[in-house]
Amino acid sequence: MTVPQIAELQAPAAWGTVDFISDLHLTAEEPTTFGAWQRYLESTPADAVFILGDLFEVWVGDDVVSPDFSQEVSFEDSCVQTMAAAAGRLALFFMRGNRDFLVGHRLMDLCHSTLLNDPTVLHFANERFLLSHGDALCLADTDYLQFRQQVRSSAWQETFLAKPLTERQSIARGLRAQSEARKHTVQTYADVDTDAAKRWLNAAGASTLIHGHTHQPHQHELGDQQRRVVLSDWDAAATPPRAEVLRLTQTGLQRLPLRV
Repeated sequence: MTVPQIAELQAPAAWGTVDFISDLHLTAEEPTTFGAWQRYLESTPADAVFILGDLFEVWVGDDVVSPDFSQEVSFEDSCVQTMAAAAGRLALFFMRGNRDFLVGHRLMDLCHSTLLNDPTVLHFANERFLLSHGDALCLADTDYLQFRQQVRSSAWQETFLAKPLTERQSIARGLRAQSEARKHTVQTYADVDTDAAKRWLNAAGASTLIHGHTHQPHQHELGDQQRRVVLSDWDAAATPPRAEVLRLTQTGLQRLPLRV
């Protein structure tokens, strides 16, 4: 596996607190997690929030958002309004995941947010943190990686986005159904490949990789003073509910379970 081109982001000196979240898988059918996310964005003391993929359960194109919000407000419109409101008081960054890889610049403009390349190095407090969604590092999941290569190509995306919105939504429902069926048949999902993670860290000159995707929150010590910190997924309707933020300050990283 070749190491992709790594983008760089320098945190402004004024930033004291940075939050990382991922894998909320927001849908109109599950309002509890949306409400928890909305309250979190309204209350977080962070100077910047990084959403590292799979904010949405599915995203079939930025045209799902109403052009002027003049009609009945849809679920997607509510998400845009929530992000835009948060972006009025903090810096908001978004990295595409395996569920919302079709998020484009129109959505980011509406949300007053910045689209991040995967991976990106964040320079903060004289340290370098490598940020990724994480799916590209799950090398043992060969079927998914073949699918990922296909749908991330510009030719596939142009063809898909040219289809009518209703057709795209129907295709997305089919893919979701396949994914749910796979959950009941696959006993163990592929995890991030340690050697690949270390190659990315070495190429980035970083010691900490922060990612989501696997839904297995943990800190893995990789040796050579390198570590892999995995974000949690969110499901506020679960028992017990899950909603966790990884917070970075001048003193280091801290996991914060949220009350939902």
